[in-house]
Amino acid sequence: MNDDPAKSRFFMLQALRWSGLAMVLVGLLVLNGKIDLPDIFGGALVVVGLLDALIMPTILARRWKSPRQ
Repeated sequence: MNDDPAKSRFFMLQALRWSGLAMVLVGLLVLNGKIDLPDIFGGALVVVGLLDALIMPTILARRWKSPRQ
């Protein structure tokens, strides 16, 4: 079993991006009336999904960056 932290972090970032994309898609379905939920819920899903897919991976990558020697 390989315990490479870079590999696990890469998969974590990809999972975060894909889950953000899924939230955006569900939010758009709500806003278009395909899923019967309030529009405010759909809008919130779109905003949170975009933050998850675009902003959070950058923040986590900076946090996990190795310090200069």
